[in-house]
Amino acid sequence: MRTRPPPSRAAVRSGVAVNIEREMPKMTRSSERSVSVWEGTGGPQAEFVPLREDLRADVCVVGAGIAGMSVAYLLAKTGRRVVVLDDNAVGGGETGQTTAHLSSALDDRYTVLEQVHGGEGARLAYESHQAAIERVAGIARAEGIDCEYVELDGYLFLGPEERPELLERELAAAHRAGFTDVELLERAPGAPFDTGLCLRFPRQARFHPLKFVDGLARAVHAAGGHVFTGTHVAEVKGGAEPEVRTDDGYVVRAGAVVVATNSPISDLFSIHTRQAPYRTFAIGATIPAGSVPDALYWDTSDPYHYVRLQRTGDGQEVLVVGGEDHKTGHADDAGARYARLEAWARARFPVQEVRYRWSGQVMEPNDYMAFIGRDPGGGENVYVVTGDSGQGMTHGVIAGMLISDLVLGRDNPWAALYDPARKTLSADSVKEFLRENLDVAVKYADRVRGGDVASADEIAPGGGALFRRDGQMVAAFRDESGVLHERSAVCTHLGCVVHWNGEERSWDCPCHGSRFAPTGEVLNGPALTPLKPLDGGVH
Repeated sequence: MRTRPPPSRAAVRSGVAVNIEREMPKMTRSSERSVSVWEGTGGPQAEFVPLREDLRADVCVVGAGIAGMSVAYLLAKTGRRVVVLDDNAVGGGETGQTTAHLSSALDDRYTVLEQVHGGEGARLAYESHQAAIERVAGIARAEGIDCEYVELDGYLFLGPEERPELLERELAAAHRAGFTDVELLERAPGAPFDTGLCLRFPRQARFHPLKFVDGLARAVHAAGGHVFTGTHVAEVKGGAEPEVRTDDGYVVRAGAVVVATNSPISDLFSIHTRQAPYRTFAIGATIPAGSVPDALYWDTSDPYHYVRLQRTGDGQEVLVVGGEDHKTGHADDAGARYARLEAWARARFPVQEVRYRWSGQVMEPNDYMAFIGRDPGGGENVYVVTGDSGQGMTHGVIAGMLISDLVLGRDNPWAALYDPARKTLSADSVKEFLRENLDVAVKYADRVRGGDVASADEIAPGGGALFRRDGQMVAAFRDESGVLHERSAVCTHLGCVVHWNGEERSWDCPCHGSRFAPTGEVLNGPALTPLKPLDGGVH
């Protein structure tokens, strides 16, 4: 855990945190290597003082990304006493690693959602994502958040292996879902390459996610809420008055707890068996000003590509291109994936220089719908948001609207669709459940396989690898000064073996998505505790 100066004595009194001024902000993120375009153009991410006393609140939110801050903002605006805890900066987790599409053109396609969730489920999915786009615009206007929000069109075009019938079926399914102004075009207007047949989705949007969540944090404080960064949560306990305990032993007692940590830390089994973690990759490349229409673009390849523009403070236009997903912990070839993204982009757009490259983690639910609502494994009065399925920006805002309604006892028409306890028994969802959980079972066998190297002597400075010693799998990292750091390679969540991620310099769990720093500290749940040190673990 990073250390920060303690708050001033005037910062807290009488068991209730009063308004706390920011410390000097610093750039923080889970990765030591890659920098997203948002981190490169948004200025330092907001950090506040760590929690240094026990507190009571109406709602405690764990996680200061777009989901957690949306929940906190909407509840704080109703007068609820809200406390937000995060071990990173505001937006310092996966929110800063997105490509920040605001889209109701859902990447799992309306044809699939209709098959799995029925016509009414597809309609509610469209309605909720479109409402989220509009809510971002409304919040930005109301709070004066300069998050570079722009409404625009999105275009879905065919991958080289697909046939036009796919677009025709998707058009019909989108219309049945209520998205009646989607239309089929001969090609995307003004695109610098011939997209061929495509669907135009109106009323999509783009924005700067870190500027938006920074504005939400300011608005939460203005409404009387409090955000504490540098605060690692060690336990969430449900009940009539649930509790959140930090590593430092402080406790927040609240009427409700909302866990918004990408992958939930409050639930040991029930949700994790129904979603799978994937790494997704993105590049940001300069292009000549005005050479590409300002729009969102997606293709139907598998994995698919997704494209948008971002204008930087120096007047440059940056083409943001994402794709090349793989399941977390199943590959360590980021360089090749970035190269393929660049080659794909250069074949279609006037790319000049690649300035940014980064990766993030998305959670893919087995039935293609996020889990937002009461946590079935977290206890009474605990709520959760996870399963972003590549649409974390809109899912995060949906969580703000839906969970705030649930906490306040209000009906919400989307509750059943996103219910984390739902049972979806379509053939597609059952097949996906079995496939992902068979893969998890296979990965547990890593505990008895050989390592990446025969001994730590083969690990170069700045690198990490697994090796077996005395029957135990060791996760070893050699820092730039040559010091070797050894930890148990067994994930502290459910015992899977972690794998080295050379690009992000992290230990990633291939089973449920936990990620650890090179020296073992937790970067991403569901794990709550570091990789266990070994005797003589630093030498």
